[in-house]
Amino acid sequence: MLVEILVKKVTTGKPKPADDRLGFGINFTDHMFVMDYNTEAGWHNPRIEPYGPLSLDPSTMVFHYGQAIFEGIKAYRRVDGRIGIFRPRDYIARMNRSADRLCIPPVDETLVLKALKELIRLEQDWVPRSKETSLYIRPFIIATDPFLGVRPSFTYKFMIILSPVGAYYPEGFNAVKIMVTDQYVRAVRGGLGHVKTPGNYAASLKAAEEAKKQKYTQVLWLDGVELKYIEEVGTMNIFFVIDGEVVTPPLEGSILGGMTRDSVLTVTREWGLRVSERRLSIDEVVAAADAGRLQEIFGTGTAAVISPVNELKYKDKIIVPGDGQVGPLSHKLYDYITGLQYGTQPDKYGWVEYID
Repeated sequence: MLVEILVKKVTTGKPKPADDRLGFGINFTDHMFVMDYNTEAGWHNPRIEPYGPLSLDPSTMVFHYGQAIFEGIKAYRRVDGRIGIFRPRDYIARMNRSADRLCIPPVDETLVLKALKELIRLEQDWVPRSKETSLYIRPFIIATDPFLGVRPSFTYKFMIILSPVGAYYPEGFNAVKIMVTDQYVRAVRGGLGHVKTPGNYAASLKAAEEAKKQKYTQVLWLDGVELKYIEEVGTMNIFFVIDGEVVTPPLEGSILGGMTRDSVLTVTREWGLRVSERRLSIDEVVAAADAGRLQEIFGTGTAAVISPVNELKYKDKIIVPGDGQVGPLSHKLYDYITGLQYGTQPDKYGWVEYID
């Protein structure tokens, strides 16, 4: 069924920041997409309207019980001038998987993709043009019932906001230092670790702040039961290269299945590398480093794409992969995947959707 998306434009747009002053998640475009849900009408009233604050009752359920989900997608100004969105259908499908776990009604994925494209088309002048810049896309859903009982909400608001961004980490594509925590846990199987919900990120803040005090960029989480097996970094999935084997933890219910993670698995397998999704203990990583067999560590995520790691701190042990520099596979993957995104590599996988 064809659904019309109503559009209300701003009269005067905001000034656009220069590409070299973007930061990450600081600036927001002139418009946003909004859609409402109630049990009588389902998802309805899809619209694009001026970006602005929300008016919500103090008892709104999302404030008290955290029933919310979100996604992070990116659009790129390609070398031919076109705007491409990287794997939007996969991100929208993942959002519906998160919705199912949080008892949120699923959205029509075709409608959301249409809305996303219409919003970006309207805001196309906000898509930056410089290297390592992009338009970050944040779809999210919040529970909106004004009610203090614990149950799924009967009403929801779905929104998409846009933010022109530079590199996620201040280091850019340079190696970062990661601290392994064995004091805090992020998630356990059967919990919410495999979905993109705000509570997972709130749970990570304490450990992340402690890592920053020790001059580490992020935290690497271990499993929540034995504090033994590697899971993921705060904002990234994690990969290790040990004796030529590319290893990443399996998706067993406590790790978010990242789209960049999936892209790396697809590409490295096609390149003929030995690739494993298996449980990997921190002790195995330490032993590999001690024996000189730990060649590379890198993170994968929408925000940073590929983030090389040149140091892990575990208890009093400092683990340095390879020669402590950006590894060859990290560099090759970064160049290839960003090449797909910016259009310097052919999109043989059909991962890019265009704004025409």
